[in-house]
Amino acid sequence: MRNVTLTLPSDLLREARHLAVDRGVSLSRYLALVLEERVEAARRYRQARARHQRLLDERRPLGTGGAVAWTRDELHGR
Repeated sequence: MRNVTLTLPSDLLREARHLAVDRGVSLSRYLALVLEERVEAARRYRQARARHQRLLDERRPLGTGGAVAWTRDELHGR
């Protein structure tokens, strides 16, 4: 574990302390939990984005043979 010094506005610190108490943890543990959640969400987003980019890069065939046989108007029934 590493120690970090934070400078926070007093009203934000007061609210954060209340949230920590509501969860039954120390302010330090509460902040660690919030950061863990944010870091994990960012990690999952990067993984999903990479997975989708790989699918796009594979350029799977769409069954058209590379030729479009319809017009925009035909698709929209105009």
